[in-house]
Amino acid sequence: MCCAGNENGKGKIKSKTVACGRLKFMGICFSSDVKHQQHQVTQQYQPQPQHEHEHQRPRPHQLPLPPPLRPNPVEICNGVVSSPKKPHGEVVSTSPRKDKIESPAVRNVSITSSTNTHKSDGNVVKGVSSIPLCPKNIKELRQNPAYSNVDSFTYQEMRLATKYFRPDQILGEGGFGIVYKGILDECVRPGYKITHVAIKELNREGYQGDREWLAEVNYLGQLSHPNLVTLIGFCCEDDHRLLVYEYMACGSLEKHLFRRVSASMTWSTRMKIALGAAKGLAFLHCAERSIIYRDFKTSNILLDADYNAKLSDFGLAKDGPMGDQTHVSTRVMGTYGYAAPEYVMTGHLTARSDVYGFGVVLLEMLLGRRAMDKSRPSQEHNLVEWARPLLNHNKKLLKILDPRMEGQYTVRAALKVAGLAYQCLSQNPKGRPNMKQVVETLETFQTQVDNQEEIMLRSSSAGIILYEAPKDTYDSPSNRRINSTRSEGNG
Repeated sequence: MCCAGNENGKGKIKSKTVACGRLKFMGICFSSDVKHQQHQVTQQYQPQPQHEHEHQRPRPHQLPLPPPLRPNPVEICNGVVSSPKKPHGEVVSTSPRKDKIESPAVRNVSITSSTNTHKSDGNVVKGVSSIPLCPKNIKELRQNPAYSNVDSFTYQEMRLATKYFRPDQILGEGGFGIVYKGILDECVRPGYKITHVAIKELNREGYQGDREWLAEVNYLGQLSHPNLVTLIGFCCEDDHRLLVYEYMACGSLEKHLFRRVSASMTWSTRMKIALGAAKGLAFLHCAERSIIYRDFKTSNILLDADYNAKLSDFGLAKDGPMGDQTHVSTRVMGTYGYAAPEYVMTGHLTARSDVYGFGVVLLEMLLGRRAMDKSRPSQEHNLVEWARPLLNHNKKLLKILDPRMEGQYTVRAALKVAGLAYQCLSQNPKGRPNMKQVVETLETFQTQVDNQEEIMLRSSSAGIILYEAPKDTYDSPSNRRINSTRSEGNG
């Protein structure tokens, strides 16, 4: 759901677990020794009956939906919830997502606690005395919106905000539908201050369904952090499903790294974005019941006018393991090139799966290349497979770094960031750092606003560097989705 995200729904690939216990993935069959582990969950996580109105007839491109496990997609502990928030001024765009099919099941949790505070990455988020019951379906959301900091809009108000969904208001389009730029003001709702927003309208024939849409409402309705996108409101009138987000002036990180013609993004800007995105992930992971983002990639990192990064698109987010559980067993979903190898092969999801995705994005920022790019030589199609072995070789590393950043960094800094990417991309999940450690490492690269690079860029002698990206990068497989028929497990 970024304003400059995926182009269409092409390239969707499905994998199936067949009766013989073999996993067919990307045209290759892998032996599966974890055939029974995929379904080993405790009794309390067994599927429960689904509400009648949640049944959907399978579409030609869509697999049948399994019954939800437990209601409500999020358990927020220790007061990790948002205080009332309503931006009235600057506000964001969302990144269109393309091939999404399933969403995590929602959980029905009612939590009551005294006012608490939770500290994450230097940001203190205050809790509330009582956390409302999260809606487990659209009917409950209509009857009780539950979130005082999120507005419920009518469809007519959405039409007014987008100037009746005029084509010139479109920010982006994906498999889920279209993202429009809009304005909320007195003309839309009396008493509303002028607020620029991004409005995502769900395509009822697309890949995103009610459960994924509701998951975003429930997660973003309760979470608040400087590095998470703000959900302003929603509309679920009749068959219409819309989400209203703050508007992000600079769009997505993907747009700035891979557009055909674009201003070169400097080293310090890339490190600032990497740190902001890392703080967002660390915030999700540090809750008592961690939240696994599951779809970390450049198109889901949005940038405001000052290039502050915020994570968007929580449709695939999922609660992490509890107690002595080591992982969450779930159907494999995500984006090719970003999904952790152990998750793709086993369906075992942990916070370290997000760390791998972060490593891929960090590598893309260092090299200026897409995670998957078939326009390049065959041995360079998969960025991680090609570049990771080179990250520990100083001379080879310096040759493959993005030439547009030349002269903007020290060799020592480049080697240290490359070493961090190398660790995040470890094949062994236990060999990866946690996001708190990642944040601590990246914070060492932050410099004063009046550093030498800024002075150079603002001087009259410094021009904006334009470049032309390789052809066919828009149709790169980096945005192809992963979806398997593996049944949901705990979480």
